[in-house]
Amino acid sequence: MNRFPKFAVLISVVVWLAACASSSPDVIARGDAQRMAQVQDGVVLSVRTVTVDGNQSGVGAAVGGVVGAIGGYGGSGVQREAQVLGVLAGVAGAAAGNAIERISTREDALEILVQLKNGDRRAIVQAKGTEALAAGDAVIIVTTGSKVRVTKAPK
Repeated sequence: MNRFPKFAVLISVVVWLAACASSSPDVIARGDAQRMAQVQDGVVLSVRTVTVDGNQSGVGAAVGGVVGAIGGYGGSGVQREAQVLGVLAGVAGAAAGNAIERISTREDALEILVQLKNGDRRAIVQAKGTEALAAGDAVIIVTTGSKVRVTKAPK
């Protein structure tokens, strides 16, 4: 019985779930709901587009390695060639799985430079949200625990 299709589905699910993870300022983590947050007023000095590099948690490499090893081995007995092929395919699968995880979790973001009312400056990197921020915009910096986000100030 060939188990390769089951593992191909598994790696597809892992990649899909990784792609769904977001650091968007429009999405609040469940643990941050109903918590007091510190708010600071400021003005945007500049906004530039950046890319947040993807994760390399090892999940992609592990799943890719297993899929590659099983696919490369092919289940055709204990022949030495099949074992070597399985190991080589496992290594290649791990490298591919790692690259897929890293690419699928990469995210477009903004680096926002803000000047606070007291003159201090802060640089915050956050995922692109629905609000378009530009130099001169009045904003608030919301800090909840160690997480920070920038949003337009209410008028």
